[in-house]
Amino acid sequence: MNRVTQLIEIIEKNPGIKFREIMRETGMKNGVLEYYADKLERDGSVKVDRSPGQTRFYPPGISEDDTLLIKNLRQETPRQILASLLQYGMLSFNELVEKTQKSPATVSLYLAQVTRDNIIESKLVNFKKRYYVKDMEKLQKIIDKYHPSLIESSADRLADTFSSL
Repeated sequence: MNRVTQLIEIIEKNPGIKFREIMRETGMKNGVLEYYADKLERDGSVKVDRSPGQTRFYPPGISEDDTLLIKNLRQETPRQILASLLQYGMLSFNELVEKTQKSPATVSLYLAQVTRDNIIESKLVNFKKRYYVKDMEKLQKIIDKYHPSLIESSADRLADTFSSL
């Protein structure tokens, strides 16, 4: 299999995969991968999302909303927050801290991210702010469609939660 085909297959199986993850998986050196990644992007064979400190690759045709969902599902803490909200429905900040077993500062940081990415919303219930997934059906479809690559991390304690959804 040639390198172009190999890269396309990896990206299709792992939407949102980072540059360094592709390097590890393929054994390609930085410059070689950069050459092929640029070629694939120019050809329209892959979609590239560059943000400070990381470059993510997606198959072509994935919507911007889906790339945001996938990006968050590929990060441990946002994935835990979303899994908790999927499993339990509306949760308070303190409940999210408890469910994710992360520090309040960490939960706050990533809660702001998934809110900014328009994935979750909050509302007051009995004078207490509660968080919920804005579009549960869409999130569930993304999980179902890309399930293997989104929860692959063997260290992830919530893999069982996603599997049971």
